[in-house]
Amino acid sequence: MNPGFVIPVYNHGKTLELVIGQLLPYAFPIIVVDDGNDEENKAEIEAVAAAHHEVVLVSRPKNGGKGKAMNDGVHKAAELGITHVFQIDSDGQHDAARIPFFLAESEKHPDAIICGYPEYDESVPEQRRKGREISNYWARFVALNREIKDVLCGFRVYPVAPYIRVIDHQLLDGRMGYDVDIIVRMSWAGVHIYSYSVHVTYPKDGVSNFHVIRDNLHIAGTFSRLCIGMILRLPVLICRAVRRSRNSER
Repeated sequence: MNPGFVIPVYNHGKTLELVIGQLLPYAFPIIVVDDGNDEENKAEIEAVAAAHHEVVLVSRPKNGGKGKAMNDGVHKAAELGITHVFQIDSDGQHDAARIPFFLAESEKHPDAIICGYPEYDESVPEQRRKGREISNYWARFVALNREIKDVLCGFRVYPVAPYIRVIDHQLLDGRMGYDVDIIVRMSWAGVHIYSYSVHVTYPKDGVSNFHVIRDNLHIAGTFSRLCIGMILRLPVLICRAVRRSRNSER
C-alpha cells in the first residue's frame, strides 16, 4: 500500500488547518482540492498548502461540486503513485482518531472500500438523520448489496485502480449525489465494502454546503439513474448477492 489523503474543499478554508494538522503525523501526501472557492477561502487554503510540504494543492477554476473535486483529487493521486486514497471532509466533523483503524483495515482488505458510517451525538439535525436512512435503504436496493451501510459519509478509504476505472468510463453525479453514485458503481464493479463507525459532530457554527432543494434533486436524480443501471445489470447483481449470502452463512 502507498496511501494518501484527498480532501475536497469548498467554503471550509477556516477549518482546513485543523484537519490537516490531524493528518500530518502519518507522513502521507495530502491532496487538497480547491473547488473554485471565493478569494477569502482560497487565500486560507493556499496558506495551509504553503505551510506544509505534505500538501499537494489541486485548484479548480470554478466550483463543480464534490464529485468533480474528488475525481480531480483521485487522478492526482494516481499520478503520484498512490494506491489507496483516504477521503476526508474538510469541515472537521469526523473523528480523526479512527484513521489508524481504517488504514489497518484497508491493509487487511486492499481490494475493498473501507467505508465509515456515522455515530452521531445530540448535535445531528433529526431531518438529516432521517434523510440519510432513506438514502441508505435505496443504495442497498439498487446495488443489491447489504454490505452497504452508509452512502453519505465522507470518511472512506478507496483502492485507486478500480476507482479510476469507474470515473473514467461512467458519468457520475458531480455534487451531493456523488458519494452515493461512486460507492454503488464500485459495488456493481465487484468491489467489496467493509463498514465501520466514525463519530460525527455537527457544530452549531459550522458551514454546511448542503442546499436542501438542489442537492435533494441531485440525490433523487442519482437514484433514478442507478435504478435503471440496476435493471440492466440485474442477472449479475443477483448472482453476486446469492454468493455473498452463502459466504456469510459459512
